[in-house]
Amino acid sequence: MIRLNIIMNKYTHSFFTVAVSLTSFLSYADDVSSVEHISIIGNQQQLDTAAGSVTLIDNAELEKMEFDDIAQVLATVPGVNIRQEDGFGLRPNIGFRGVTPERSKKINIMEDGVLIGPAPYSAPAAYYFPMISRMTAVEVTKGPSMIKYGPNTVAGALNLVTRQVPTKQALGLDVAAGSDGYYKGHAFYGNSIDKLGFLIEALTLSSDGFKELENGADTGFDKQDFLAKVRYDLSTDHFDQFVEIKAGYGEENSNETYLGLTDADFTADPYQRYAASQLDNMEWQHNQFQLTHYLAGSTFDLTTRLYRNNFERAWFKLNGFGSSLGGQIPTLLELLTHPETEENQRYYDVLRGTTDSTVREKLVLGNNDREFYSQGIAIDGTMDITLLGLNHQLSAGVRWHEDEIQRNHTETSFLMQNGRLTNAGEDTVATTTNTERTKATSVYIADTISFNKLTLSAGIRGELIDGYYQNRTPGFEQDYQNKTTRIWLPGANAYYAINDSQGIFGGVHQGFVPTSPIQAASVDVEKSVNYELGWRHVERWQRAELVGFFNDYSNLIESCSQSAGCDTDLTFVAGNVDVYGLEGSYQETLFLDNGWQIPLSVTYTHTQSEFKESFYSAFEQWGFVDAGNPVPYLAENMLSLSAGVKASLFDITLIVSYADSMPESAQQMLTGSSDDSALAGKETDSSINVDLSAGYNFNRNSRIYFKVDNLLEEQDIVSRRPYGARPNKARQFQLGYKYSF
Repeated sequence: MIRLNIIMNKYTHSFFTVAVSLTSFLSYADDVSSVEHISIIGNQQQLDTAAGSVTLIDNAELEKMEFDDIAQVLATVPGVNIRQEDGFGLRPNIGFRGVTPERSKKINIMEDGVLIGPAPYSAPAAYYFPMISRMTAVEVTKGPSMIKYGPNTVAGALNLVTRQVPTKQALGLDVAAGSDGYYKGHAFYGNSIDKLGFLIEALTLSSDGFKELENGADTGFDKQDFLAKVRYDLSTDHFDQFVEIKAGYGEENSNETYLGLTDADFTADPYQRYAASQLDNMEWQHNQFQLTHYLAGSTFDLTTRLYRNNFERAWFKLNGFGSSLGGQIPTLLELLTHPETEENQRYYDVLRGTTDSTVREKLVLGNNDREFYSQGIAIDGTMDITLLGLNHQLSAGVRWHEDEIQRNHTETSFLMQNGRLTNAGEDTVATTTNTERTKATSVYIADTISFNKLTLSAGIRGELIDGYYQNRTPGFEQDYQNKTTRIWLPGANAYYAINDSQGIFGGVHQGFVPTSPIQAASVDVEKSVNYELGWRHVERWQRAELVGFFNDYSNLIESCSQSAGCDTDLTFVAGNVDVYGLEGSYQETLFLDNGWQIPLSVTYTHTQSEFKESFYSAFEQWGFVDAGNPVPYLAENMLSLSAGVKASLFDITLIVSYADSMPESAQQMLTGSSDDSALAGKETDSSINVDLSAGYNFNRNSRIYFKVDNLLEEQDIVSRRPYGARPNKARQFQLGYKYSF
């Protein structure tokens, strides 16, 4: 993987330095009025002076592997921890530096510098995620520079860069087909005439799914995405200036489920699905609008962005068993962990569809119907000044943001009859009807000073948050809450150039994750102090980096939703927790006499975690915790190796990724205790994944490619939450064709 450090990305306001030139299917626009202003340092003697850990995956790298799953893209980025779920990356679980990956709720997910989650403050769980297939770059930022991004400042920010309006006529076409009914169709066209430019783009992606239901029903998905941009150049002799309008629409229909398997059934056939999941379905629609104004002079730049995102989803899925007769009913997790007990056996047979259900074993399916919006205006700027004989680069920003979630959840009872789910004839019942809304003002200011071989940066971020919760269930309207959070988050970092090719850097910053409006005002926000120290070596075709990090949590909190096995959204507090580790990366390109290139890359992440206090929590992922127990769903070791051959007409790339097993619970097994967590003492499988891609260029405009995901057909348990063992993606073959000019 190419690791690039950009001196300044004026669209996302990240600070990096480019060590290698970018190539791409459609290059970043290189005129001064482009949204992306990237300074390319082609001289290997130039220092990479980023005072923090940053990774940029460019368009050429994204197209080399043709991944549709962001988890596969990030697998070779050091410091990224991922918990797989559906195998396609429809609803990814991503964390940085040991933060909980659950629904990516503790990192900032942005598209073109704007928060893209359905409701980043009120309901940060990322049930919507942009399609990676239409992105031209992926940026990962960790460390003290996080004070520029919020609201989550503990771990990092993930910014997805869409295709820019081209400066001249450009067209692209990408079609692919593969196993399990896979299909991809992707096209874009853009042009600029005088000062006016435009881009239109469409993408469709679908699969029949790699899992199987007894009735032969589809277990795959269909997704569509459409994007349009119009940009008008207002530049003069003295200023670079443009205004751009971006509009997009996306939709998904996926027959995905939370229901997994017993360990024994997983061993027999990891890709089977129980009959009780045959109606599970997610359907959503997303639309976005963004207005951007950019102004830059010789010593300053200013970007203003006005944005609105709307998201609606209906997630119809099995919630569990219900009964008109009362009595103890096992949860799905308990049932799939211990299916052999006399009380559980009949429920287990109904779940599989081998036994018809009675009123005692009614299956309850819930429709989690939710509506979201996210809107705001953000202003970011930088200015270069000289003060007291020193060069300063000042950066500052302010954002006014509002988001909301409305929940309208219902449940309907079904019976299992001859392997089919049939409506039990009972009324659909409303279960959760509420609203959460947040208004937030965020500000930051930072100063970077350079003198001799030392670069120092310091800044502070403020999050001023007002939250509102209202229970809209008839008769419970008095259940509401207003709460306020005011917090200031300082950070500082430094880079020292040892010589022309290497330097050391380090920093410290305050970490913060807000609570949502529904969470009790008595629950304190998540806080930590985060440290990093690193060394970096950069030459023209070689780069090495080693970074140590330490996250010292004074108050670790977790919210548990149904994706983690909780019936309702609940909040749990763990107090003092330490997460620390080491990130290493090495990249080099070898040049052979015949003109071939051999790109090599190695990335490694080691992560340790421990609770500092002993306690009991009703949160099943914690349970009875002894001081020193590790945080669940963190792999201790992750390693990625990439090697390839590139020539003028063809290229081949092989990526091998390894991850240790992960504990399903912080609780150790307490033999004989009736209070054991269902998954206490259990772990996911360690995993080795091999992906292969190859391409042949007919000419500079036309290319054919072939790829295989999970080449070795590894079948691993990637998680047992929320309900039973779930597999990684099965081996998949794809053949595609690309045309561009």
